[in-house]
Amino acid sequence: QLRLVEFGGDLVQPGGSLRLSCKAPGFNLDSYAIGWFRQAPGEEREGVSCVSVTRGTNYTEAVKGRFTISRDNRKNIVYLQMNNLKPEDTAVYYCAASWNPGSPFCTMTQTYSKWGQGTQVTVSS
Repeated sequence: QLRLVEFGGDLVQPGGSLRLSCKAPGFNLDSYAIGWFRQAPGEEREGVSCVSVTRGTNYTEAVKGRFTISRDNRKNIVYLQMNNLKPEDTAVYYCAASWNPGSPFCTMTQTYSKWGQGTQVTVSS
C-alpha cells in the first residue's frame, strides 16, 4: 500500500530556504507523478509544483524562480527546494502521487490518489 511521508517543514525567516522531502517507505514511485500542494489557514488547497515520471516539471506562477522540484528514483524520494521564502508561503505542504507511467508531463490538476499527512512551513520574522 502506497503511503507518503513528508518532512522538512520548519519556521524560517523571510528570504530563507527550506527543502521538503516526500518519501514512500517500501514503495516504488517510478510510475507516479508527484505533486506538492499547500493549504494556508482559511484558504483552499493549491497546487505548487509537480514532477512527472520522466522528470518533466510544472510550477504555479507564485513560486516560479524560487522553488525547484526534483526526484531521486534511486532513493525513492521527491524534493521541493524552496528559496527566497515569503510570508505568503506559510502553509501546510502536502505531497501526493498520481499513477502516470510513461508520461513526460504533469499538472497539478490531474488526479492524485495518494496523499501524505502534511508538513508545516511557517515564514515569519
